[in-house]
Amino acid sequence: MDRTYLKNLFRIALPIIFMNFVSAALNMIDITMIGQLGEVAVASVGLANQVSFLQMLILFGVSSGSGVFVAQFWGRGDIENIHKVQGISLTMGLAASSLFTILAIGFPQFALGVFTNDPQVIAQGAAFLRIVGISYLTSAVTFSFSAVLRATGNVQVPVVVSIAAILLKTFLNYCLIFGNFGFPTMGIIGAAIATVISRFLEMSALLLITYLRKLPTAAHPRELLSGLNRKFSGAVLKTSLPVVINESLWSLGVTVYSIVYAHIGTQSIAAVNIAGTIENLAFVLFFGLSEACGILVGHRIGANQEDQAFLYARRTLILSVVAALFMGLVIFLTSGMLLGFYKISAEAMQDTQNILLVMSLALWVKVTNLIIIVGILRAGGDTRFSMFLDAGSVWLVGVPLACLGAFVFKLPVYSVYLMVVSEEAVKCVVGIWRFRSRRWMTNLTQSV
Repeated sequence: MDRTYLKNLFRIALPIIFMNFVSAALNMIDITMIGQLGEVAVASVGLANQVSFLQMLILFGVSSGSGVFVAQFWGRGDIENIHKVQGISLTMGLAASSLFTILAIGFPQFALGVFTNDPQVIAQGAAFLRIVGISYLTSAVTFSFSAVLRATGNVQVPVVVSIAAILLKTFLNYCLIFGNFGFPTMGIIGAAIATVISRFLEMSALLLITYLRKLPTAAHPRELLSGLNRKFSGAVLKTSLPVVINESLWSLGVTVYSIVYAHIGTQSIAAVNIAGTIENLAFVLFFGLSEACGILVGHRIGANQEDQAFLYARRTLILSVVAALFMGLVIFLTSGMLLGFYKISAEAMQDTQNILLVMSLALWVKVTNLIIIVGILRAGGDTRFSMFLDAGSVWLVGVPLACLGAFVFKLPVYSVYLMVVSEEAVKCVVGIWRFRSRRWMTNLTQSV
């Protein structure tokens, strides 16, 4: 295999993989700490984090859509237009995050009432969400600057800053949840405060380093605002908005899944959240590979090297599927050991183990979809097709089957989870066909 390709792929992917690994590992530690407080605490924080999850996915959609342009402009060496795209991304992120801030701080009980009718879960979750909502605007700024830096191939700075923030959050959780090192014992409220402090410091550090070192994202406010005109914004939004809509519809679908799981029972919420934490740990490799693939493919398309872009995409897809098959085997073999860290009921433990079995078998399919949709199709500007494929599979296949399984057939949570996973199979077949057609490659720099 081409050594230059592998060198460039892992130069970008490895720092992102390491960051995602640290994030997922420490998130597992956070959930384990909260798990010491009982199933209600796990369910409360898990459902409150669904609101944060929706906000993060929209920010991911905004930054991913903009990143398509940034990567291609970087391949062409066009810094001026990169700053314009950055300004549009920042504006959209702040606008969306403002709405989530209002929801989290002003109406937390309403937000959580969508997921569950358990009064204890709503009460504890609302207290947690009201505090965490303070950090949403800082997350928008961090997302925007980090995404543009990564799209230009500069992954080290956002990765280092993010890892430092995650480590700080874990340490503060340990102090504030249990009252260690002289801090007060605050339970899940302490976890919320730790989140706000770490996110604010993360944003501050990233901005400080960006402007002191004059990195590619060190744009003057005038440069950031220069792209907010009808012609340029229209061209960017034509490609970016489908990604935002895609992530919004997909995240709403995932929210419906959470609602379905919650109505099966509180132990089902705990089981899905614990299994999801383990899956996130397994996915760290593939998020890094998909992002690195998108950056390399975008750079090649922006430089008018379409054959090389397709070659890079195919190699990354094959590499990722092989790695996913191995990772699925690891999950299957270690699930019992991993669940030994949680103090949950025997029923919740059995549900979690069954979900992990399904997860281990379906991992390679999910990874295929991640690489194709996020790493390949979007990098080529094929965001409308990606939107219909990704969101359509969720709403036309996954959601109806989840509702049938839970409300009509009254199946246990792991069986409903299996029905939900079926939408990934549909997505995989169509996605592979689209990739092989090469219709996804478009040089977006020629449209502005």
